[in-house]
Amino acid sequence: MGDTVKHEEMAEYLRRYVGSCGEGEEKIRVLNHLRQVLHELSPFKQEPVDCVLWVRAEEVEANDYNPNVMAPSERKLLQRSLDEDGFTQPVVVSEEAGKYVVVDGYHRQWLGRERESKGKEIKGWLPVACIRAERKGHASRIAATIRHNRARGKHQITPMSDIVRDLSRQGWTDDRIGLELGMERDEVLRLKQISGLTELFEGEMFSPAWTVR
Repeated sequence: MGDTVKHEEMAEYLRRYVGSCGEGEEKIRVLNHLRQVLHELSPFKQEPVDCVLWVRAEEVEANDYNPNVMAPSERKLLQRSLDEDGFTQPVVVSEEAGKYVVVDGYHRQWLGRERESKGKEIKGWLPVACIRAERKGHASRIAATIRHNRARGKHQITPMSDIVRDLSRQGWTDDRIGLELGMERDEVLRLKQISGLTELFEGEMFSPAWTVR
């Protein structure tokens, strides 16, 4: 019973404290800080979704490599979902140099900005969950985005070949690309072939079945 009372007393103290912060940016900052403190103490602190923060929309930047393309009908449905159901999933981001770069949820963050322009209740803020610190960096961020897309069955061949090319140029082996992006080795080689850059095949052993034009 004693522990229960302590929990209730702490909850009441937090209600009064947060309630005294007004309704503006200060309250949001305080709530974010409290969420981060609880996240540090959580048994699930290794899971990004354990800590969802609200950040200014202008602090969230789209990545420059996402091959996921949304059809107009799907975009319209997502807009209706945001209007009717609200944000049920955060935008997955990587916190880098004071900005939040989108890993997954480009369309959610883009439509969220549209809601901001229409004067909706989110007041220019977006919910974000940050990927694990060890997954930061351009190449790892690309891999995380592709995993999210492929898990949903959404990716396009040509942009994917560009991504495989970029990762290869950053020193990733075919085996690592396959492991990180969920691809068989043959798929990696096909995407490298589509990119049309012979430099990517240096050191590859070609069987007689390969045709080079």
